[in-house]
Order: sequence, then structure tokens, then C-alpha cells
Amino acid sequence: MARTARPAALKLLHGRGNGTDSGGRKVATGPAFRRIAPEAPEWLSAEAAAEWDRVVPGLQRLDILKEEDRAVLAAYCETWARFVEATRDVQANGLTITNHSTRKDGTESEWTTTNPAVGIAAAAGKELRAFAAHFGLTPSTEAALSKGGSGGEEEENPF
Repeated sequence: MARTARPAALKLLHGRGNGTDSGGRKVATGPAFRRIAPEAPEWLSAEAAAEWDRVVPGLQRLDILKEEDRAVLAAYCETWARFVEATRDVQANGLTITNHSTRKDGTESEWTTTNPAVGIAAAAGKELRAFAAHFGLTPSTEAALSKGGSGGEEEENPF
């Protein structure tokens, strides 16, 4: 996973003081977003709305949400809903499905193929991990948040 920039507050927290980071470089504070949770869009599916209600309180306690996160958070929640729906389909119908067709001459054929929900669940799971990482919702990104965003690794030395 690509490393993302640490927020200014974390750089200052681990810095040398006087507005500098751990390497003595001046820290730009960046924009001062209001740290309030966005309102859930009314068009969220039921499963996505439930996920929104589950994750927003915890993210709000961490003071990392802002109103501008609404679109990405909604995309995360809808991706979760797609993952759940596809997983339920695989549980109900299996990993493979049987297809039937009848030709014009009346000949019937039957074949087994992968349930399309398998691919949908896999793609949604991959997307879900990417979205979740932005909010610290995976074990590794949670650890990186608690360690100041570096994942415990030293910053790369440019020399």
C-alpha cells in the first residue's frame, strides 16, 4: 500500500517543537477543516446506511471526519453493501451456477460456470479495503494512526 502523508498535527506531535517535524523541517498546517461528521445521504441503501451508523460515531470520536468526507464515506458504505449482497448471493446459490439454453432447433444444453457474485464480492472487497484504509478502518492503518501515521517505520531519508 502506498504511504500517505501524515497530517500536520501528527507531524507536530512527534516533532522537535517550534512548529517543526522530527527532522527539524517547518510543518505547514494545511487547511483548517471543521471537524464535524457529515450527514448521511438519504439515498444510501439500507445496508449502507447501517454501516454509516456503525462507523461514523467511532470516526467522529477520533476527530478525523469532516463534512467534505461525505462522498468517500458514502462510497465506502455502498461498497460494503455491495460486498454483503454479493456474499449473501454466494451463500445462497453457491460458488457456481448452472446455465441452461435452448437452441432454435430445440436442442437444450446445460453448463456450469462461476457465480457472477463471486467476482462482485472479490472486487467489492478489494475496493472496500482501499476505502477503509483512508479512515483507519483496517488493523494496519489503525496501527499507523496510533503510531503517528508512519506505521512505526522511520521516514525515508532523502540523502
